[in-house]
Amino acid sequence: MSRTAFKERMNVNHVEIHTDGACKGNPGPGGWGALMRSGENVREIFGGELDTTNNRMELTAVIEAFLALKRPCKVTLYLDSEYVRKGITEWIHGWKAKGWRTAAKQPVKNADLWQKLDALVINSGHQIEWRWVKGHAGDPGNERADALANMGVEQALGR
Repeated sequence: MSRTAFKERMNVNHVEIHTDGACKGNPGPGGWGALMRSGENVREIFGGELDTTNNRMELTAVIEAFLALKRPCKVTLYLDSEYVRKGITEWIHGWKAKGWRTAAKQPVKNADLWQKLDALVINSGHQIEWRWVKGHAGDPGNERADALANMGVEQALGR
């Protein structure tokens, strides 16, 4: 590793991110939220849509969190969605090889968001550790991300 590459690697921020999605009805109005921490800095982001699904909001939370990062970071991402974690770390390779089809030859649901997330993961320069946490089990970061996602639902509903 060159001296410059080493220095750049040593200057990489560590960011801890907690994400969650919420949906009132599935489909129905939904929201996403992300709690982002780097050292003493804390940032909260959220948003919502009127006609969506829980899985789309889980994916959107991760995508929006990555989009909020302005440079490559070492990311520890906590999420309660096995769908997103397994999708991006395991299933996506097969989907891409099969032209965004499942093993049953059906179109991959939410392919637009999977493709966006895949591009962010590949092109962002982030070093990402994907960690699953049990939802609604008292994890403070997950509970806050859930509250933010519900704020996204309220925003989508105009409240």
